[in-house]
Amino acid sequence: MNIRAVIAEDDFRVAAIHEKFLGNFKEIEVVGKALNGKDTIELLEEHDPDLLLLDVYMPDQLGTELLPTIRKQFPHIDIIMITAATDKDILLKALNYGVEQYLIKPVKMETFHQTIEEYLQKSQLLKSRQEVDQEFVNRIFNKAAATTAARETTLPKGIDEITLVKVTEVLESSSSGLSAEQVSEQIGASRTTARRYLEYLITVKQCKAEVVYGVVGRPERRYYKV
Repeated sequence: MNIRAVIAEDDFRVAAIHEKFLGNFKEIEVVGKALNGKDTIELLEEHDPDLLLLDVYMPDQLGTELLPTIRKQFPHIDIIMITAATDKDILLKALNYGVEQYLIKPVKMETFHQTIEEYLQKSQLLKSRQEVDQEFVNRIFNKAAATTAARETTLPKGIDEITLVKVTEVLESSSSGLSAEQVSEQIGASRTTARRYLEYLITVKQCKAEVVYGVVGRPERRYYKV
């Protein structure tokens, strides 16, 4: 998954910090930074990015004033607002235009990191299938956010939420079951890592395993989503 991002922030020092934060995520590439509203629209037209980090207070116009134009010209772009604005009306306008998240400055690195992780997780989920059911929709709209938060606080050492979601989605895409090696190839991790997550899913009753025999009679452990 490769996500192209633009940062719209009137303070170049803050923009550099945000770019550095995003550099911690290999899935994200910053393709441009804008110091005002005019440059923001030009960058969006030039790069057609997937993600926009948008400030509210910029020298030529408010970030919220850009939202109607952005939504009309780039309806599929994801927007995360990072701003010192605490006015409720600004927040409501952001919500009305489908802003993913609203972060109030100063933003702690932990908060920023968590926000981007959740965004990447949601993006991964949306790309994982063409048809949806209610459980999937609930996950996308965060109706199960409390459950997810509880899982994150109780996950054992060596198990992280994002990788766990990837393993779960890979299993859901196969009706015939997968070996640890097949799962490892699809999530881009070692077979040992894949097996650790698969065995964890068995312990929480989200997965089952069966031993099958190949053409040469060698037993193989295959995992199925339940």
